[in-house]
Amino acid sequence: MYLNLGDGTKRAIFFFFAVSLIAVVSAEDPYRFFTWNVTYGDIYPLGVRQQGILINGQFPGPDIYSVTNDNLIINVYNSLPEPFLLSWNGVLQRRNSWEDGVYGTNCPIPPGRNFTYILQVKDQIGSFFYFPSLALHKAAGGFGGIRILSRPLIPVPFPDPAGDYTVLIGDWYKANHTTLKKVLDAGHRIPFPDGILINGRGSNGVSFTVVQGKTYRFRISNVGLENSLNFRIQGHTLKLVEVEGTHTLQTTFSSLDVHVGQSYSVLVTADQPAQDYYIAVSTRFTTKILTSTAILRYSNSAGPVKGPPPGGPTTQIDWSLNQARSIRTNLTASGPRPNPQGSYHYGLVNTTRTIILANSAGPVNGKQRYGVNSVSFVPADTPLKIADHFKIGGVFRLGSISDKPTGGGLYLDTSVMAADFRAYIEIVFQNKENIIQSWHFDGYSFFVVGMDGGQWTPASRLRYNLRDGVARCTIQVYPNSWTAIYVALDNVGMWNLRSEFWARQYLGQQFYMRVYSPVESIRDEYPIPRNALTCGRASGRRTRPL
Repeated sequence: MYLNLGDGTKRAIFFFFAVSLIAVVSAEDPYRFFTWNVTYGDIYPLGVRQQGILINGQFPGPDIYSVTNDNLIINVYNSLPEPFLLSWNGVLQRRNSWEDGVYGTNCPIPPGRNFTYILQVKDQIGSFFYFPSLALHKAAGGFGGIRILSRPLIPVPFPDPAGDYTVLIGDWYKANHTTLKKVLDAGHRIPFPDGILINGRGSNGVSFTVVQGKTYRFRISNVGLENSLNFRIQGHTLKLVEVEGTHTLQTTFSSLDVHVGQSYSVLVTADQPAQDYYIAVSTRFTTKILTSTAILRYSNSAGPVKGPPPGGPTTQIDWSLNQARSIRTNLTASGPRPNPQGSYHYGLVNTTRTIILANSAGPVNGKQRYGVNSVSFVPADTPLKIADHFKIGGVFRLGSISDKPTGGGLYLDTSVMAADFRAYIEIVFQNKENIIQSWHFDGYSFFVVGMDGGQWTPASRLRYNLRDGVARCTIQVYPNSWTAIYVALDNVGMWNLRSEFWARQYLGQQFYMRVYSPVESIRDEYPIPRNALTCGRASGRRTRPL
């Protein structure tokens, strides 16, 4: 049938479809595409040739630049001779633990194959990093910075800086990651690290250029394996403005403790005479102090650095504890949305469950192991999320780790804790060991409500900060101390809660929390990706039709 439409009608129809198309296109958030090739290559960060993990030939890997709500399409080619995975420290993976990149959620990328991660940095801003999550790959590199900028119309509580630098700091070994893994597999502890890297280089191997009178943002992440580090700049102060996606009260520090797995943003003003200045990074709470340096170089510098690198705190716990308590949320600043960060009154919501997690160390079957509530985690033969989706029995059991410390000795199990979607819970990390701990919770940003020395008791709640505690994803627990957090379990999925001390994580100090909604709706969780890899008991299973 032929319709004879007048010119006016045709123009109206064209206009209608054009407007409809624009509405559809403009409603979708932007996409950013990355293609990465992961290889081994020779690196010399401490002057000794090592086998490093490179991404597109780079060590460290390339930064990811993004804006709130961007979709990140990251195609990773594994050119290593062994399986490989990348995880995204601090990216919340809303409704999407399928892309978390740890062995509990993803099958590894086989050698010679590729996998495309499809992430969205939904309702997030801030400074984070990615890293390789399998075995001891993290000791070989493969890490890089992630920055999520605010959308153009969302106000940021400080002027745009003149420059924005990623600073990846971490302890480092001269031994190859395969050697370190053999030490752990044999049931021994790995030795003390050999040095500290700043953006993949040893002392004075990297510099940051600034213009006199201007202010710069430094995004500092501790991507190391086990040591807390102190960061400072000779003759300059650090104004803290953001912690893992939360704008903070703008407190000025002479130096800043950055514990393993943590990320901070500071503003540094080049307000000193024009010359070069030391940037110093040193270990905290260690008998032997390792120090590394970089250079802050004024563009009109009159000469090289003068004097020794600035000294910093060493073993003082109270200094670090007081600094940690002073880090508060800026309640009047906008986060990823225009509403103030303080509009959610986390301290007025009643918690429905208290979980107490106690770390411990000891031998199991004659080998060194670490655990949580007496359970030392062992990976299953199939990723837990994949097994859960396909309802494959015998891979894990809910309740295989207790809500409270049992007081018993360590034993091996694939520990998974059940939790209800939309529950509001309290988690207390109890550390009875004489070393500091650092804990990370995938899929969540939690409120830090308290930390102190000694044993936590219900009376400790009287000292909680229920007003402006900082929201973050990685938190330290000082020796013989406790830290308490509040978490709104608003993200369905299988989520890793782990020690950021990588040897302890590898030898069992981790577990998974299965946050479950009985509705099983795509409103609460995305379906399994079409390109999801299957392995173990799920080998050969189909994800969903193309």
